[in-house]
Amino acid sequence: MSQRAATIVGGGIGGLAAAIALHRRGWRVEVLERAPEFTEIGAGISLWPNALHALEVLGLADTVRALGAVEATGGVRDRRGRWLSRTDNAELARRFGHPLVVLHRADLLRVLTEALPADSLRSGCEVSVVRDDDRSLVVDHRGGVSRPDLVVGADGLRSAVRRVLWPDAAGPRYAGYTAWRMVTGPLDEPPAEGAAIWGRGERFGYTALPGGRMYCFATASLPAGTASGSSEYGELLRRFGSWPDPVPALLAAVPADAVLRHDLYDLPPLPSFVRGRVALLGDAAHAMTPNLGQGACQALEDAVTLAHCLDGSPDVAAALRSYDLLRRPRTQAITRRSARLGAVGQLAWPPAVLLRDTAAWLTPMGATMRSMTPVLSWRAPVDPVTVTKSGST
Repeated sequence: MSQRAATIVGGGIGGLAAAIALHRRGWRVEVLERAPEFTEIGAGISLWPNALHALEVLGLADTVRALGAVEATGGVRDRRGRWLSRTDNAELARRFGHPLVVLHRADLLRVLTEALPADSLRSGCEVSVVRDDDRSLVVDHRGGVSRPDLVVGADGLRSAVRRVLWPDAAGPRYAGYTAWRMVTGPLDEPPAEGAAIWGRGERFGYTALPGGRMYCFATASLPAGTASGSSEYGELLRRFGSWPDPVPALLAAVPADAVLRHDLYDLPPLPSFVRGRVALLGDAAHAMTPNLGQGACQALEDAVTLAHCLDGSPDVAAALRSYDLLRRPRTQAITRRSARLGAVGQLAWPPAVLLRDTAAWLTPMGATMRSMTPVLSWRAPVDPVTVTKSGST
């Protein structure tokens, strides 16, 4: 059998992971990235045990863990700073095989790009046409024309591949709140524990990065597109500067010009992640809010599962139907769960906030761990999934 070729549209975490998984199974891959270079800007990323298992399949888990930080404990606090719930990272590792690891997105992207042949990475290649008419699969892009055996749309929330081949699909929907992300400079005494602090219609979270830095994030319920009255840093100080320790010290350690802000969206459920020999992956398929820290984790799961389904199958379309069967129910359920958690975290009506905080305080850590099991216990598929031409099992 001649070497099969895959064109991956999008050079983020999911697209690069898919390229690695396919490359290591003998595929010839090219990754088309619209931006002028393969890079990520300014924020941290949480990799939960399921993501580390996916990276283990790719042979990269140890490298990634060495670049990250592992906190002993974390949890949720209320607006006055009292602990409502705790998470033990050692218990996470015992139950699920890996701890929670936090690192800078740019470091993860560097590991992924270095795992691929340099000539497979093509930046500045915006895609204009993707066409699959059963006889030929064609991708027109700024660098020319590709005729692969497989196309993977991993081009994010506002995916061009999804827009072209899923023209009737609903667009992204606003979650009702905006988010700020930032990384502090090195701290002499960084907090020993990470936390998410729940307020009224606002949240502030922080977790450790290597080198004494902290990754921080904040949310506020606002209409989409609301502009800050001052700089983004000034807006953070106004909203969160009087929050309980260590929030003021963390904000003081953030460079004023290094605050990122994005309104948060998720994607309504698609009826399928595949069209013929084209598959969607990551945010292009199931963009979710960051409340569970699962966006990139699910993209890594997608990548490993996609390669597994394609491994040894001469029929790309049938293999993609297997991928859809495995990934769509799981990722759409996690998207819904993340949206629900975000709605709870953003509650603003005082009686509802009191009820929420009391419920969190009364929930035992063991129950919290058990509730996380369906998400974190994922393992890469081993057995093939057989799908008939009609898509039924």
